[in-house]
Amino acid sequence: MKLVVFGGAGYIGSIVAARLLEVGHEVVVADNLERGHEEAVPAEARLELVDLADREGLDRLLSQGFDGVLHFAALSIVPESVAEPLLYYRANVGGSVNLLEAMQRAEVPRLVFSSTAAVYGEPEEVPITEAAPARPTNPYGASKLAVDQAIAFTCVAGGLGAVSLRYFNVAGAYGAYGERHDPETHLIPLVLRAARGELDAVKIFGTDYPTPDGTAIRDYIHVEDLAEAHVLAIEAPSAGEHRVYNLGNGAGFSVREVIETAREVTARPIEAIESPRRAGDPPILVASSERIRSELGWTPRRPDLRTIVTDAWAWLEQPLPTPA
Repeated sequence: MKLVVFGGAGYIGSIVAARLLEVGHEVVVADNLERGHEEAVPAEARLELVDLADREGLDRLLSQGFDGVLHFAALSIVPESVAEPLLYYRANVGGSVNLLEAMQRAEVPRLVFSSTAAVYGEPEEVPITEAAPARPTNPYGASKLAVDQAIAFTCVAGGLGAVSLRYFNVAGAYGAYGERHDPETHLIPLVLRAARGELDAVKIFGTDYPTPDGTAIRDYIHVEDLAEAHVLAIEAPSAGEHRVYNLGNGAGFSVREVIETAREVTARPIEAIESPRRAGDPPILVASSERIRSELGWTPRRPDLRTIVTDAWAWLEQPLPTPA
């Protein structure tokens, strides 16, 4: 298929683009490079500088004829969304509506959307299934839920077939592709930066949760396994159908486990500072991914925390590539 990957210069988008190329698809990466990196775009993919706010630019690109779109282009920092909610609605919701309209005009028949577990907010039960109530507690999660809903109604109204993939905690690396955000807010890269001496310490937010070691438990999924789900998902939807799948390992690891694993992998001391809980942080967030396993045959092949941390560390220790 001929596919366009919006946000393909970012962490997850670039890895998905690389995997799509490896399995034989033709790939165009569309990105405004505001938060992505040109050097992350796979060499075999053509880069188009396009912003989701640019309707004419979207029409020019999609008029080239595509079999499908994979949509990763979004703002995704929760504290920033709390401070600037309208920025997140404008970028995430407004940009996605522009893309959906452009897809309709160009008659692009299929879409895979990068959604998030943040739509569930503070769940009443774990593991979390797709049937759990969507109750986001921050503008980031709310903006993603709004896009999920817009996609669902668009599928019903027209000929679009779509899949929303709700990620839990994505980490690790794939070959030359790894996680590089500024600012960085994710636990594993922060812990590894502390191992490299780039941070003095990492903070443990909350040590009195009702968990075995008192720290919060999260579901970590290897980015390579996540990419495989996208390879399957772009083939899956039929016209008029919107599918929703959770993506996680179905097993959780505590903050202390992540830090201790990083100490073992890096063989370096990592100072951890115990801090109070953050408001709105649930004790446990673990996914049920049974639906995508049974319907698409997806299976995580790198679920071990040590493997995830080892791959992230190996990538971080490489010299950064330079743009072509």
